[in-house]
Amino acid sequence: MKVKSILLGLCLAVSLVACGPKDADIQKEIAAKISALPGVEVTVKDGVATISGICKDEALKQNAESLIKGIKGVKSVVNNCEIAAPEPVVTTPAPVEINTDSVLNTSVSGVVKAYSGVTATVKDGVVTLTGAIKKEQLPALIQSVQELKPKKVENKLTIK
Repeated sequence: MKVKSILLGLCLAVSLVACGPKDADIQKEIAAKISALPGVEVTVKDGVATISGICKDEALKQNAESLIKGIKGVKSVVNNCEIAAPEPVVTTPAPVEINTDSVLNTSVSGVVKAYSGVTATVKDGVVTLTGAIKKEQLPALIQSVQELKPKKVENKLTIK
């Protein structure tokens, strides 16, 4: 009687294992569910689903794992999906703004008035500084003229 019970138990165990979903069936169901997730691939072995590929972000990675965990026959999920590096943001620099000669003439005249002995001319966006200036005044003058957005500043000043 014991032998019959053991054989019956073994037959029952084998039939239960055989009735569970096969890896190929699980694989088909997973493939149908993840078809909307680009870049994600899944393999199944002994009921363990392994996710691989590249996910665009963490949310997609977690979504794929959740979908697969909910499929009948999946015992566990190994999520080896990698997150794609973000696309580099390309920014184009703002165009350099160059004032017209008439605007520059007016503006440069106002700046140069504060420096005795200095004169300035403007031609084709180029400001040419001539005359004599004290060494400590030169950086402030050059900076003031640069802020007026000329194409170029030519310094032909003599330092006292």
